[in-house]
Amino acid sequence: MINLKKSMCCLFLAASSTVAIAQTSVVDLVNPIIGTNGMGHTFPGACVPFGLVQLSPDTDTIPHNVDGKYQPRSYEYCAGYQHKDSSIVGFSHTHFSGTGHSDLGDILIMPTTGTLKLNPGTATNPDGGYRSRFSHGTEISRPGYYEVMLTDYGVKAQLTTTQRVGIHKYTYPTNSENQRIILDMIHGIYNYDGKVLWTNIRVENDTLVTGYRITNGWARTNYTYFAMSFSKPITHYGCEEKAKVNYRGGYAKFNMKENFPDIGGRKIVAYFDFDPKTSDELEVKVALSGVSTEGALKNLRAEASGADFDQLAAKASDTWNKALSVIDAKGSDDQLAMLYTSLYHTMINPCVYTDVDGQYRGLDHNIHQADGFTNYTVFSVWDTYRALHPLFNIINRQVNTDIAKSMLKHCEQSVHHALPIWSHMANENWCMIGYHSVSVLADAIAKGLPIDKDAALKAMINSSTIPYYEGTKEFMELGYVPLDRNGSAGSLTLEYAYDDWTIYNTALLVGNRSVADTYKKRASNYANVFDTSIGYARPRYTNGKFKEDFSLLSTHGEGFIEGNALNYSFYVPQDVNGMIQLMGGEQAFITKMDSLFTMHLPDEFFAETEDVTKEGLLGGYVHGNEPSHHIPFLYAWTSQPWKTQFWQREIMNKMYRNNIDGLCGNDDCGQMSAWYILSAMGFYPVCPGTDQYVLGAPYLPYMKVRLENGKTFEVKANKVSDKNRYVKAVKLNGKPYTKGYITQDDIMNGGTLTFEMTSSPNKKRLFNGEDRPYSLTD
Repeated sequence: MINLKKSMCCLFLAASSTVAIAQTSVVDLVNPIIGTNGMGHTFPGACVPFGLVQLSPDTDTIPHNVDGKYQPRSYEYCAGYQHKDSSIVGFSHTHFSGTGHSDLGDILIMPTTGTLKLNPGTATNPDGGYRSRFSHGTEISRPGYYEVMLTDYGVKAQLTTTQRVGIHKYTYPTNSENQRIILDMIHGIYNYDGKVLWTNIRVENDTLVTGYRITNGWARTNYTYFAMSFSKPITHYGCEEKAKVNYRGGYAKFNMKENFPDIGGRKIVAYFDFDPKTSDELEVKVALSGVSTEGALKNLRAEASGADFDQLAAKASDTWNKALSVIDAKGSDDQLAMLYTSLYHTMINPCVYTDVDGQYRGLDHNIHQADGFTNYTVFSVWDTYRALHPLFNIINRQVNTDIAKSMLKHCEQSVHHALPIWSHMANENWCMIGYHSVSVLADAIAKGLPIDKDAALKAMINSSTIPYYEGTKEFMELGYVPLDRNGSAGSLTLEYAYDDWTIYNTALLVGNRSVADTYKKRASNYANVFDTSIGYARPRYTNGKFKEDFSLLSTHGEGFIEGNALNYSFYVPQDVNGMIQLMGGEQAFITKMDSLFTMHLPDEFFAETEDVTKEGLLGGYVHGNEPSHHIPFLYAWTSQPWKTQFWQREIMNKMYRNNIDGLCGNDDCGQMSAWYILSAMGFYPVCPGTDQYVLGAPYLPYMKVRLENGKTFEVKANKVSDKNRYVKAVKLNGKPYTKGYITQDDIMNGGTLTFEMTSSPNKKRLFNGEDRPYSLTD
């Protein structure tokens, strides 16, 4: 259990001794407040693993734009919560975890007493609305549970969830004159005037309310249906429509403002009153569905009927304990808090987007029946293909199988016949670049997940041949994306080349030589944007000329998105040997790598960038954003692999800390955390789509993974420490192991990977021939 006031001083103090974690106490190691930028991109509320409902407090309502003009402060509220704030607007049911752009914040509830207020007020004037002040000293957060005292009302709020239901328990002051629930259907994250297209609320009886809202935001058309039950009868209710209504048709004959059971409008805030004499407590259960109110009712009855708050909270805790117990570990309190919090973060998104009867809303906005799989949503694929999905292929294989099948259904339902780019709630929002779902499918196939290989290859080809998608036509014609056609041309060319390698490798596994030959050539197109005169990637124009007045360090106007050429030049995970040659050979490459980690990057090159801050930098290396995550492991292809071991630990010590702003960048639906977990085990998937994880060094002395096939895989690194960070020798199941990588089969077969650690590099431990990790070029 984490008390947020204590955690500001770092509840998990570093321990000098090493402690083993018993399976029953794993939940207590999680610190849900660990986030970035003062809690800007994570949420402290309640959810269960991969649950549709993430029930959490929202502390302000900064609009994404006003009259079309972007409001920069909205970026702080991607997850709805800022630790620096002193008031809570209410508790909404849907959130993203660690994203750099946002949406959702659906179905906000706030318990109140006293005078009726139907606007949220402001941070500077909380008394002007229904929001309430609060103190961090009353907040308690742990996996599946959140609690806070709402100071202005004297109401204790407690939250828990099932996969599809948010459960609230509000304890009002004993002598309060009234008890009220505000239901704000206007509220949202990254909200703006006009985001809510329509709202409907039906008061079915005195304890059941159903409804839906349709929003137009990052998800262009998002249907959120709900069914809300109360533990005691409504005594009075009403609403206010805050939009100007020029025509109400026949509904004009009714007074919708009070006790009218069929409420509809664009800007609706409703309220429900309860008799304070019956009890001080009120439990509210809110089930969600993307299908219908009937679907929400089915979810409510299946997951929360007949159980009270305490029972459901205990079940949520047990669910998390089981999920997190997939890993046992030894380490200091801080190290274990970081490990299990990272594991917790990896199980928030993607999330289930299927009703209990198997129905779900598809990308075509028709209702489909999931046959033999659970449909998932929230695919931040530009981030998560790198480490999250490879991690799932070890610890959550069934979940990743369902995710892969969900992606294939997305492609079937897409009018573009495309796999997800960045999608959520039955919408493709086209955020970021590449078509990296091909990597997710390729990695799943390479690592033995039971998905239809021929269907996957077809979907991968479709996604890579859409001529109107971000320079794809030019990439196929010229072998690169020209800068005069797309401002992200350098990044696109490098990322498309990797994506196409995954298609090449999948075609080989399927036995389609023709497709493999085509995509092997496309996988080599990265070379077309390398300027060998400088040894770095540099975007070109349609006429073939490289960009003039080029800066390696700038992140703006140089042809690279969310990164600079200095970092992006190392993004050739499919052909590290070929990249090394383009950079001038091994010694030049090592010099460039060394310089990247040790140089000084002036503030001017990141001061105006939301996605990169000083906290995410190590020299010029940017760990705070995803394109660089594989770079520390590239030394394995050189004669100096021990440098991976040095920088890997430097990154983990600096970029992952057990406090409020302990992450160096957006967690991005678990990618940042997945990097930590895999690195803690001593390896990382530099090139997803191969079956290899490139070896570095473990961070902890002991980790054990419980595999879904019933076997266990252990990593031992006795005496590992900041001093003893170098690997002297490795053994697999007691036998000397000379490879620079470990395979998926090595892990899934179970056994023990033992690292002998030392305080100085073993410069004789090199990887050559078959011992060197995969590269398209020998």
